[in-house]
Amino acid sequence: MPPLKILISNDDGIFAGGIRSLAAAAAARGHQVSVVCPDQERSATGHGLTLQTPIRAERADELFAEGVRAWACSGTPSDCVKLALFSLLEEWPDLVLSGINHGPNLGTDVLYSGTVSAAMEGTIEGLPALAVSSADFQWRHFEPAAAIALDVAEQMLRQGWPEAMLLNLNVPPLPAEQIGELRWCRKAVRRYTDQFVKRVDPRGRTYYWLAGEVANDLDAEVAGPPQWPTDVAHVAAGGVSLTPLQPELFWRGDAMGLPALTGLPAPTGLPVPTGLAAPGDVATQVGR
Repeated sequence: MPPLKILISNDDGIFAGGIRSLAAAAAARGHQVSVVCPDQERSATGHGLTLQTPIRAERADELFAEGVRAWACSGTPSDCVKLALFSLLEEWPDLVLSGINHGPNLGTDVLYSGTVSAAMEGTIEGLPALAVSSADFQWRHFEPAAAIALDVAEQMLRQGWPEAMLLNLNVPPLPAEQIGELRWCRKAVRRYTDQFVKRVDPRGRTYYWLAGEVANDLDAEVAGPPQWPTDVAHVAAGGVSLTPLQPELFWRGDAMGLPALTGLPAPTGLPVPTGLAAPGDVATQVGR
């Protein structure tokens, strides 16, 4: 494969080992690597953007392998990718990578993940993008995950990356020779129990820590081919999960079951809307 222009970001920050390993592995393959990532950890920021304060970016090439251009940004992971694309980079990249995250991004946790959101920012702008996570918060051997992420991205680009598709890759915390099969996976449902811990500070004021224990709902009905395993189950068995995601969140349920809106009361002072389709009139609802 010819050298690629690759933009790498994350949510663990500029000093995280995962992003340095990924950038070094990409550079070692001859790719042109640029890093724009938060100047400190900003995990679980979702797709947040900085609107009320200025965003600053400082060069940080010395933290990375030779030839890697890097910036530490004061904003969120999504800020970082936006800033890279529209201000810092002279040319747009061929590929956006996000990670390697220190910990899993499985199931519905992708909705909160800054790692996934940084990659999604690339997808929104029409670029091939992949988020990669090491599925244990304490695991620090990132080289196998970096190699798998680059292998997957390069192969997808050779074969034709589907439009508007984000790839979410989770690698189990195992030595390379013990890592299991790479498989397409569905996104599982993850819920948490006892989510908040209530405490009292020295001044007698109540505060809360967001904590909780994962309670995976492996019996929940989820989208995707039924023969695909869920990402949670496959990674727990030692395999590598690859889950296709997309920015579009439109509900995919049965439109025939939605209520007609013509019978609902209008807000005070506003006329009742007219001409809205009944739930059975699917052709009218979709504009045909």
